[in-house]
Amino acid sequence: MVLVDTSVWVDLFRNRRTESARRLRGILDDGRPFAITPVIAQEILQGAADEREYALLDGYLTSQTMLLPLHPVDSHRHAARIYFDCRRRGFTPRSTVDCLIAQVALEHAVPLLHDDRDYERIARIAPNLEFA
Repeated sequence: MVLVDTSVWVDLFRNRRTESARRLRGILDDGRPFAITPVIAQEILQGAADEREYALLDGYLTSQTMLLPLHPVDSHRHAARIYFDCRRRGFTPRSTVDCLIAQVALEHAVPLLHDDRDYERIARIAPNLEFA
């Protein structure tokens, strides 16, 4: 199981020839398991071009494996700690959502497939964060 970040889905949908999009295409073609989080689904849906695309994406995304934060409060507290620790070390993540996605990956002990340089820096604060 791999957690696929929004950044990879965007690359795939825009036909960008990135390594992460190639790896996601391989996962999809091979039928290997992957997951998203509700906030990843939200980010993807927010980018829909029109009603038709929204409906297609919504139907697809809601049929996928969703990894939820394991605790309704503590997961967010731990994500805030990641953000706080990053700032203390001189790096402010561009998105608090990325810290929550990283926290969910840590809680479920799954590697994260991404195309976002912030995760590489977050991994310096959260060394158990693995990448696919």
